[in-house]
Amino acid sequence: MNYIIFDLEWNNAYNYKTKKGINEIIEIGALKLNSNLEVVDSFKQLIKPRLSRKLGSRFKKLTHITIEEIREKGVDFNDAFNDFSRWCGNDDNVFLSWSNSDLHTLISNFKKFKGTSTIEFMKKYADAQKYCMSFIEGLPDNMNQIGLTNCAEAFGINIDDISFHRALDDCYVTARCFKKVFDEKRFNGYVVKCDFDFFERLTFKNYFISNPVCNDFDINKQELICPSCKGRVVPVNKYEFLNNTFKNAGICESCDKRFWIQIRAKKTYDDIIVTKRLFPVNKKKGKLINNK
Repeated sequence: MNYIIFDLEWNNAYNYKTKKGINEIIEIGALKLNSNLEVVDSFKQLIKPRLSRKLGSRFKKLTHITIEEIREKGVDFNDAFNDFSRWCGNDDNVFLSWSNSDLHTLISNFKKFKGTSTIEFMKKYADAQKYCMSFIEGLPDNMNQIGLTNCAEAFGINIDDISFHRALDDCYVTARCFKKVFDEKRFNGYVVKCDFDFFERLTFKNYFISNPVCNDFDINKQELICPSCKGRVVPVNKYEFLNNTFKNAGICESCDKRFWIQIRAKKTYDDIIVTKRLFPVNKKKGKLINNK
């Protein structure tokens, strides 16, 4: 088995056709490690941008990549990743990146420039950041990410010889962190199969449902329970949709208490998540509800 650690550097570009921003990949770097975690090969390539004529100031400050360097050494996106695919080969490879943000960017660029969200040469993937974080004790419960530099310091790894924010250099630091805590059995629990469902799930964007009646959701079939007597709360008007929320007023059939109703329905890749809240209404406003 080989472990391919890859890293991307991207520039914030604007797609005038879709009128949306996109992180356009400018550089890819990768290391190939064998089953003994020895570096057996490396890959790096600058990519000529198609969407952005200028490099952002933040990108230039972090990477020190210049437009002159790209013009001299850069190639087209398709050529770069065709070469990368050949370099990866058909062996049993596990791809790793520091967090899955690079993977999201890679998929969005594949979709834009190759017309597909599926990266055919990638069969297995693991989030190196998530794996390495599992070995660091004392992290706050709400910390979802840790920077590569901070992780290296936590593992006692000397990184003085590394220049950060160039793709291949970041791969070397990731490899050092990965090797420091590698446990094959434990790592296998972080490896996922990159099938069609995997890429579809990554590219799916959750959204709030705004239609009161649609596939798998009907606002009129939502059960509303009175927090006081556990009776049924009945809406008195048509629902209004505001700030991603269905809003209405309601009365409990059992205890006659009045409530403001708020319902949100979020569509995820696997399901529709519905949250319901009832707020008591004061007596003055309660009379208004009763008279409607």
